[in-house]
Amino acid sequence: MKIDSTKNKILQVASKLFSRYGFYKTSMDEIARIARRAKGSLYYHFKSKEELFTEVVATEINNLKSQLSDIVNNNNLSANIKIKDYLIKRMEILNTASNYHETIKADFFEHFEFIDNLRTNLDTWEKKQIKNIIQQGITENIFENQNNNMEVLLDVFIMVLKGLEIPFFLQNKYEKYSPHFDDLSKILIKGLSK
Repeated sequence: MKIDSTKNKILQVASKLFSRYGFYKTSMDEIARIARRAKGSLYYHFKSKEELFTEVVATEINNLKSQLSDIVNNNNLSANIKIKDYLIKRMEILNTASNYHETIKADFFEHFEFIDNLRTNLDTWEKKQIKNIIQQGITENIFENQNNNMEVLLDVFIMVLKGLEIPFFLQNKYEKYSPHFDDLSKILIKGLSK
């Protein structure tokens, strides 16, 4: 139990420090000092700063997946509502995921190879969720059958979502554009509709 609480404390402190100062300016020494843990306990739980940062980002991504799964698995929502809710909730959650923002900056300016698997797994997971929604829409006779172009459609959908991340989160335009998410979702839904 104490091991888990130590690990959780380290993750909480690291998350705050990484989000405030970024990956490069945050040191393991500082994390240990603020967490009031011996530096050795950090290395007991995490082999490196990269592994610790990856765990922090994974926590944010798992939170995103959990909340988006609630939308995708809600049997009371039609597919067009799910697409809209998915888009809005995704951007709302990522707006507060400051360590995820750090990975976007890294993709833009340099590259965090150690985070690649997380990002790739998120893309794969999201494609599956969006595909489920689209297939539901086809079954409901709301969306046109995309079987021949489904993989291309899913790739484009992910590109659109990722393309929005830079202006929304790195250029601080989320507040400006978030009131228009409903209109954006209507464009996406219209493109899928019969």
